[in-house]
Amino acid sequence: MTILIIIIVLALIFDYINGFHDAANAIATVVATKVLTPFQAVVWAAFFNFLAYWVFGFGVADTVAKTADTMQIDLVVILAGVIAAICWNLLTWWLGIPSSSSHTLIGGFAGAAVAHAIAVHGFSGYVGEDGTTHYWYEIVSWYKAGKDGGMPSGVIIIIAFIVLAPLVGALASYLISIWLLNASRKNIWPKIFTVLLMIATIWFVYTQMVPYEEIIKDGHKPRFESSVFWSVAFEPHNIKWLLVAFIVLTVSAFCLIFSSLNLHQADGALKKMQLLSSAAFSLGHGGNDSQKVMGIIAAAVVVYINTNPGVHMDPWLDVALPSEDGAFRMPPWIPLACYSAIAAGTLSGGWKIVKTMGSKITKVSSFEGVAAETAGALTLYFTEHLKIPVSTTHTITGSIIGVGLTKRVSAVRWGVTVSLIWAWVLTIPISALLAGLVYFVLSVFI
Repeated sequence: MTILIIIIVLALIFDYINGFHDAANAIATVVATKVLTPFQAVVWAAFFNFLAYWVFGFGVADTVAKTADTMQIDLVVILAGVIAAICWNLLTWWLGIPSSSSHTLIGGFAGAAVAHAIAVHGFSGYVGEDGTTHYWYEIVSWYKAGKDGGMPSGVIIIIAFIVLAPLVGALASYLISIWLLNASRKNIWPKIFTVLLMIATIWFVYTQMVPYEEIIKDGHKPRFESSVFWSVAFEPHNIKWLLVAFIVLTVSAFCLIFSSLNLHQADGALKKMQLLSSAAFSLGHGGNDSQKVMGIIAAAVVVYINTNPGVHMDPWLDVALPSEDGAFRMPPWIPLACYSAIAAGTLSGGWKIVKTMGSKITKVSSFEGVAAETAGALTLYFTEHLKIPVSTTHTITGSIIGVGLTKRVSAVRWGVTVSLIWAWVLTIPISALLAGLVYFVLSVFI
């Protein structure tokens, strides 16, 4: 039990560090464009980090919790992974490198699990309880096909999104920037496109909504039992799509009037829209990154229960990872603690990384800020919907690059970008190696 408590405390400390390490992702552009002061920006971002508690489900947490086979590891594995993740996060924060907290945690968890498998079974095969031969590398969930042709999961998919997340963010921000630029011209065609996009958005979101009958299926209690409307609106799946519709329709409404505004009016409107886009991104940041820590804590509790089969099940230990016939069960204190920790961390800020994200990649104005943050937020919502833990750092960096490309290729400082990419590529293997070393050291004493 002592090790479990230590893991929970360290995981929440990691979540706090994640908050101030990644604070720059959401606030760099609003600070760079002087829409908010640094203090106002971190309060704004922290508020929406915490607000994500009521918006997102546990899809990403499920993916992280299943990084390694919880039936084959012990608590020392998770402890080593968390310690390694904290060390790498603090080092990159100190050096001002916007690396991925998400991939640090995944790499640490996987690396410690592999070290455990090698320590217990060596490099040769061994016969498992199912009577088949297994190998040390199988302890990590590298790839798992999706159900009914759905999105596959596993560490390989997470690694793939090291490249895909910034690319999606860059493409989205590039397209949004082109859309805004054309909307600023006195031409009827951009307005026709915008109206068609608004209609398509409303239709698409409507088709994605889960009806009340599905929400209460199998005895599930809605958030507002007294009101069907609010129960449907605040169902985590539905509220995400409603937020997507709100973001797209707000930008669309601005595009319809953009060409009628003078330069001063347009700049003022864009600065107000930056508040919306940064809030949307902070919401995605909180929902995406807090879930990773939830997954680690949930995995730790499940491992504790597996390794102590006779333990008395207190309500605070009532955790169950999803199976073929069951849903993710998690006591409320875990998500509440995780969202509180990341919000507190964001309040602490991360000014070294703010400078890199807000000015070193490309010069950012209100126009670019809106495009980058909107694209980043939509990318985070999309990947969270697919239950893929991506890096908010990678996503917003790609979005800022996409905005810079609309001006000219040379507007992006590629030297800085290449350095960031090296940090991204090295994060998982370095975290894994560090976690493996920490595991072997801890095994001597525990």
